Amino acid sequence: MKILVDIGACDKPAKMVLGAVDAAKEYTDYTIVLVGDLEFIKNTIGANKPANLEIEHASDVISNDDTPTRAIRQKPDSSLVKAINLLNSSDEYIGLLSGGSTGAVLTGATLMVGRIKGVHRPMLTCFMPTAIEGKLVCVADCGANVDSKPEFLAQFAVMANMYVSALFGVEKPTIGLLSVGSEDHKGDERSKATFALLKQNADLNFVGNVEARYALTGDYDIIITDGFAGNVLIKSVEGTAKLVMTELKSAMMSSLKSKIGALLLKKSVYKLKDRMDYHAYGGAAFLGVKKIVVKTHGSSNEVSTKASIRNIIRVYQNNIIDKIKQGLAVDTNTESAGE
Repeated sequence: MKILVDIGACDKPAKMVLGAVDAAKEYTDYTIVLVGDLEFIKNTIGANKPANLEIEHASDVISNDDTPTRAIRQKPDSSLVKAINLLNSSDEYIGLLSGGSTGAVLTGATLMVGRIKGVHRPMLTCFMPTAIEGKLVCVADCGANVDSKPEFLAQFAVMANMYVSALFGVEKPTIGLLSVGSEDHKGDERSKATFALLKQNADLNFVGNVEARYALTGDYDIIITDGFAGNVLIKSVEGTAKLVMTELKSAMMSSLKSKIGALLLKKSVYKLKDRMDYHAYGGAAFLGVKKIVVKTHGSSNEVSTKASIRNIIRVYQNNIIDKIKQGLAVDTNTESAGE
């Protein structure tokens, strides 16, 4: 089985290449295929190329300045388009990781890979750490759809429910709807309509509205939101975590006494730093398309690249695409029977 890694338009291509090399060394049952400039990739890897790592040359890239739909059509030799064409060419290619333009990745996946039958809109899902050690919370959507109808949000919950359940073995994931208050009546008209749809779905463990400040308590397995608010949420958390760690480091180095205290706390502080590092959780899975597509940060490093490849393997091993297809088929049939 092969996993494609598009390094063409990311901010730190060398780090993505080295992360892919690390992944190839650990996940020896899979072949990692790097798509991008051949000479750059070869020079970055040097003499330490694993046997299960391949390179596909791409002479062009789709940048953040390109219009996604136009670029997909007009840049057939770009690393992203070549990677998607390979993904579609054979079942031996199980997934694609890209650190390129988010708009181009999502547009390419939707138009070229194609939506699963019954999916209104594919969505991005990402994970954040919580106050409960070892427990993550899934945010769906975290950036794919900035304007979502209530029925789209309700379907995000169905897909995220199957995703989290299969990935972590949680029988009934707790689902909260991101809102401005925890009371049932809080939110705008779309939020209220979404609340009603989630409440009436007996297959979901929907526990009501959740304010952003409670997102990381560990009380929720999934938080449902549109891509605009979801993206603001995760980036606010990332920024806050970075600020806290920076200020903590500054405080520990501010005096002799604090430096002595820092030595005593060193192990605990590094443990906290690792938990708060978003790179450790990998990229966001794009659910609702026919194959596994993961979008990672443009600034991804070795850690996040390897973690993203691990996420693709976990999605594949847990047959999540098939489970979403089956779940949506049942949901669609139920809707049709009730019409």
